Amino acid sequence: MSKLLRGGRIDPAREDVTAFTSSMESDKKLLEAVIAINKAHVTMLTTQNIITQQTGTKLLQALTELDPKMTPDPTVEDIHLAVEEQVNKKVGTDTGGNLHIAKSRNDQVATAIRMALRADLLDLMEILLNLQDSLVELAQKHTETLVPSYTHLHPAQPITFAHLLLSYVDGLQRDLDRLTETYARINMSPMGAGAIATTSFPIDRDQTAELLGFYGLIENSIDAVGSRDFVLETLANLTLVAVNISRIAQDLIIWSSPDFGLVELPESFAFTSSIMPQKKNPDVLEVIRARMNNVSGNLFAATTTMTALPSGYNLDFQEITPKLWDSIQTVAASAHMLSELVPSLEIKSDIFKKQVLKFATTTELANVLVKNYDIPFRTSHKIVGAVVKELLDNNLALSDLTPEQLNKSAQECAEIILDVKLADIKQATDPKTFVESHKTKGGPAPLEVKRMLDARKLLAAETKTTLTNKKGELAAAEIKLNIAVKRCLSNETNS
Repeated sequence: MSKLLRGGRIDPAREDVTAFTSSMESDKKLLEAVIAINKAHVTMLTTQNIITQQTGTKLLQALTELDPKMTPDPTVEDIHLAVEEQVNKKVGTDTGGNLHIAKSRNDQVATAIRMALRADLLDLMEILLNLQDSLVELAQKHTETLVPSYTHLHPAQPITFAHLLLSYVDGLQRDLDRLTETYARINMSPMGAGAIATTSFPIDRDQTAELLGFYGLIENSIDAVGSRDFVLETLANLTLVAVNISRIAQDLIIWSSPDFGLVELPESFAFTSSIMPQKKNPDVLEVIRARMNNVSGNLFAATTTMTALPSGYNLDFQEITPKLWDSIQTVAASAHMLSELVPSLEIKSDIFKKQVLKFATTTELANVLVKNYDIPFRTSHKIVGAVVKELLDNNLALSDLTPEQLNKSAQECAEIILDVKLADIKQATDPKTFVESHKTKGGPAPLEVKRMLDARKLLAAETKTTLTNKKGELAAAEIKLNIAVKRCLSNETNS
């Protein structure tokens, strides 16, 4: 238990009470940010002549000597007091007691969370880009590989496997776009807001924000310390990422099952049964699927915690921060695992030989009656539906359909005389021809898929450039802070 805040208004607390309210376990992640915040704050205090050059130098020297990887005292309430105690040990309380001039734990913790979060988001975005790269690389190998698409988990229409993979890429791109937008709102500084009403000291909030690499200020002091919507927004975005990842995992779980048999999972990502030696279980994908549900649970818990809280700072806030870190780590780990699994997926060939898939081109047969025989689509739909029923009743496939059967169906269910050519039936029911004919923008035709792949690679390159620039901004801010600290130390030496 820290003695810094005891002995004035409040007497020492019981150790079990301190342990119960402590946030130290999740605060460890904030240590590096807290040290940087104190460096920037002391630099600003010195520049503004709020503290003397000598005091500023001693504080900065002590902060510079702190190990950002040190293990904080677990008996102290939080990381902010832990850092302050370490500074006091080095320079004494007469000097160290000035470290907290014109700031509060309230604005400091909000700033530290934002700093740690912005770094984590950039790392997560890099992992999501790697997953996109894995999907695109696999898609390039399968622009002509035919697979069935599904609606209601029933076979629908033929597509290419690349077309399916691109749907994942596009979903992940929207996730990246949302995270990029959120990053801009996260990267705003609450420092200088104090506990709730700023301070009477003539501080320069803009200088502190610049030294810490923020884009600007959260101006209103109540909003700066009393809001955590940036946490909820991030958790909401992470939940959307988790939904996309869970659906990819679910697809691969289903398609790798023997009943579907579309893909073969790499053995290095599968496990066998303890009793049934024939089993090849998709355990990794099932764990991913389960953990993605935990992410949405964290959003719900955090939102519930924040709902109807009074304005200003409340200690309830510290209960949602661990959920933020847990969600980021969970999504990052799962996305990384998928990016490692995807390149080794094996796609089964000749999948359309399965009896259950031999009706996948039925829509095109109905379209042919419209295009070549001037039949209204709803009538065509009825005719083809009736003939499909007859084929199924006789255990036949669409490839077994004869012109006579189709003409008979037209006469019986629609009272239409048709003379359908066998060539039209064969062309309409061939999966390869089906896919090649669906060349509308965004469709599964190989040429259109290749065009989309090229476009997605360009988009990924732009996103990577944006990510690199943002990391460069943070690195530049760190350099600027270090230069400012050295300048303060040098001024004292010269004086």
